[in-house]
Amino acid sequence: MTIQEFDINTSDVYPLTDSRQVPSVTRSGSAEPLFFAIRGEHHDGHQFIADLYRKNVRQFVVETSALTPEIRHDLARMPDARIWEVSSSLRALQDLAARHRSQFDIPVVGITGSNGKTIVKEWLAQVLAPDFRIQKSPKSYNSQLGVPLSVWPLNGEHTLGIFEAGISKPAEMQALQSIIRPTIGIFTNVGSAHDEGFRSQKQKVAEKLRLFRQSETLIYRKSYTEIDEEIHLLLKAVNPSIRLIDWSTEDDTGVPVSFNPQPAGTQLEVTWEGRNYHVRVPFSDSASLENATHVLLASLVLGVTDENVLQGRFAQLRPVSMRLELKEGIHRNLLIDDTYNNDLAGLSIALDFLNQQDQTRQKVLVLSDMLETGLKPDELYAEIARLVTEKGVTQLIGVGPEIGRHRTVFTIPSRFFANTEELLGSEFLNELTDAVILVKGARRFSFEGIVNRFVQKSHRTVLEINLDALTDNLNFYRNKVGAQTRIMVMVKAFAYGSGSAEVASLLQHHRVDYLAVAYADEGVALRENGIRLPIMVMNPSVQAFRQLLDYQLEPEIYSFRILDEWNRFLAGEPSLADLPSIHIKLDTGMHRLGFLPQEVERLGLLLKANPTLRVASIFSHLAGSDEAEHTPFSQEQHRRLMEGAVLLEKYLGYRPLRHLLNSAGIVRLPEFKLDMVRLGIGLYGVEASKLEPQQVKPVGTLKTVISQIKELKAGETVGYSRRGVLTHDARIATLAIGYADGYDRRLGNGVGQVWVNGVLCPTIGSICMDMTMIDVTAAAAQEGDEVELFGTQIPIGELAARIGTIPYEILTGVSERVKRVFYRA
Repeated sequence: MTIQEFDINTSDVYPLTDSRQVPSVTRSGSAEPLFFAIRGEHHDGHQFIADLYRKNVRQFVVETSALTPEIRHDLARMPDARIWEVSSSLRALQDLAARHRSQFDIPVVGITGSNGKTIVKEWLAQVLAPDFRIQKSPKSYNSQLGVPLSVWPLNGEHTLGIFEAGISKPAEMQALQSIIRPTIGIFTNVGSAHDEGFRSQKQKVAEKLRLFRQSETLIYRKSYTEIDEEIHLLLKAVNPSIRLIDWSTEDDTGVPVSFNPQPAGTQLEVTWEGRNYHVRVPFSDSASLENATHVLLASLVLGVTDENVLQGRFAQLRPVSMRLELKEGIHRNLLIDDTYNNDLAGLSIALDFLNQQDQTRQKVLVLSDMLETGLKPDELYAEIARLVTEKGVTQLIGVGPEIGRHRTVFTIPSRFFANTEELLGSEFLNELTDAVILVKGARRFSFEGIVNRFVQKSHRTVLEINLDALTDNLNFYRNKVGAQTRIMVMVKAFAYGSGSAEVASLLQHHRVDYLAVAYADEGVALRENGIRLPIMVMNPSVQAFRQLLDYQLEPEIYSFRILDEWNRFLAGEPSLADLPSIHIKLDTGMHRLGFLPQEVERLGLLLKANPTLRVASIFSHLAGSDEAEHTPFSQEQHRRLMEGAVLLEKYLGYRPLRHLLNSAGIVRLPEFKLDMVRLGIGLYGVEASKLEPQQVKPVGTLKTVISQIKELKAGETVGYSRRGVLTHDARIATLAIGYADGYDRRLGNGVGQVWVNGVLCPTIGSICMDMTMIDVTAAAAQEGDEVELFGTQIPIGELAARIGTIPYEILTGVSERVKRVFYRA
């Protein structure tokens, strides 16, 4: 089927691509969901069509090649469903979005480049909001899927569109260009991002320029010579009438721009159409100045030319945090901080994130007036009311005059305040307990004060957990083993220091098959935080058997003693209904826990004599999968596991799951993936086999701040026992982190290095319990500056190697007094 054959009015439907985000209520008198069943590397939307039909979704776009006999049978049992069969559901979504875009004759800004796209988009929307009704990409929705989802909400009330487009390989921009069709283009810069997808930087620039082949105007920095050359060589050839606004701080042939430093900021001076504009911005770093210049020039092109107006708006610009941050709050609350963005699409995304969290807690939304959405207030707040009900919000706290005026449209329990100060001055926030609280407000409402009121720990040392990176790592290993192999994820030891409940919630959202913990207490905590996945307990104790039964936790049985004790415990139970399954561990060479090969036949007889014990899996643990020299031994372990499993299955009369591979084994020994694999350290950003280290992303970043800086002379000493002897005049900074936080004492005296404003700075003296001293002589550092201890700039593997340990010890050693901040981009 082609786009012309789609009997669809794009205003009557809205695209649904994630089956987990299906509405829980039917929309009345508004657009209906149209599900696009998309097949990707790690998922297949066709698997969820029947479930969506049961949830009242009635329109589906499906791919011919994905329609197995089973799926066709399911479709045949949906007589009132409308089914469109296409070669590519993603392409159909793109084509429909392009058709929808073609209905609107308004200025549209299209932004591409290696860095800065999202910041330019957000700042431009902020500056232009008083003059236009704007539809823009939510967060960083710039992909083949994100762009059509961003453009689809365009309606007749909008007077400006601002969309970003990103590509990772050739031939991708053509589809995005047809959807965005920008009249004004911004090419931010070119860098190394996605270099692996292109033959050269020139090819990457040329592919990105396809976005502007029909644009009227293009804004770019002329000093990026690769961009400038390809524009004149390629773009001008296909779009000779395009107006080029090629600004430069060095070259007078384009639009001259100068950056003049000022106290607490910089003055931008731009010569535009014979007039000099002077606009002060509260930034001094080069990236922010470049982004602000693109925003200023785009504002001028769009007719906002009053210098006083521009000055007032640019003075309000602030660094853009596009992250959804999950933090521990007071009164046993969890807090989702999304205080920058406040558009309808962003609200929907944030509410989906809210729904991934602990299902046992009430869900509270703190929401400000929503500004410049392109909708009339009556329509807007009716849509918000529908959305919060659909997403399961249990209580709304509205802040601002407009949302208060529309309070009657909300059917859930609600409280309204005229402004943020009134809310903070009330006692209402102190009444919230055991809730997940989403704080989402327009910048002018200063919701930072609400966040600060709720946050539990004020210690400025934090471990940031990148949930997007964790998801990418999960998908990397999923791709390694394929869709037919199940995945058990290790969340023991506080999820390797990352936060077990929060990580488990994400894994549950992404439908992993099993979780594993070391002790029953860890499993109980997960159950009490709303985790419903099967959980294996690797080291069960007699004292915890009651918890295993009550919380449906599945014990690992590794010895005759533990098997006998489990049987005796069950014998004293009046009912064996809902008995948790067990997991049998065989010792094939690790010699830690497990039944030895000569014990397997006796074990089989015992299991046969106790048929109420349902064996979920038979498994073993590799002793040397991270090193090639041990591969022959790993092969022998596989052979022993298979022999033991076959023997046990003879006595059981059925075949449990078999699993052997850990993170390193998944990469090094994929032929042994069996029925399930156990993913541990790889999920958290360490590729233990070292064969594909670039394929996993750092998940945790440990950060702190500089508490004080001192100017000291050569010969002076720093720290306990005067171990830090200065060999030069130096600037010494004291950091708010020590060995009680998990920064190892062995990293003192220059063994460790930290990242300060782009410079590696060595430790000096001994690491103290709560503080660490570093030499910042080479860095442009100030008190209060942020410092990275490990993360994207200092790989955790390198840090571990400096003190002769392994990444596991570094990760699990981060103290629980260090605040965890979980975020999604």
